[in-house]
Amino acid sequence: MADLPGMAHVALTVTDLAVSVPWYERLLGTKPVLDEDTDAGFHHTVYLMPGGTLLGLHQHDGSGTPDRFDEHRAGLDHLSFGVADRAELEMWQARLEELGIAHGGIVDAHYGSGLSFRDPDNIALELFAPPG
Repeated sequence: MADLPGMAHVALTVTDLAVSVPWYERLLGTKPVLDEDTDAGFHHTVYLMPGGTLLGLHQHDGSGTPDRFDEHRAGLDHLSFGVADRAELEMWQARLEELGIAHGGIVDAHYGSGLSFRDPDNIALELFAPPG
């Protein structure tokens, strides 16, 4: 059996694309590569990330609840973006501060360093650098 291939895309459900799209554009520093309604009853906006992974934001038509994200429920815990090293993580910390995005500061551990923050729907996001 072949090895499972790398991650192709991640899709996050958001409550209001009018709020989330500009927030992610500022964070990512790029415009979406796709922005459309689907026949499946949702609208999606998709960003191309370095390395080819796609990050999608979905807003579903008339379904779901207005609940904010809670990583303590079954499902997604957090989404982590990899950076090269701690120096790049420090640059991202400054960038988040420049954008006015609250964060938890850089936390160092034996397995690497992380910088946690949340999107407008409270989805837990992280920038992560390997140790060393």
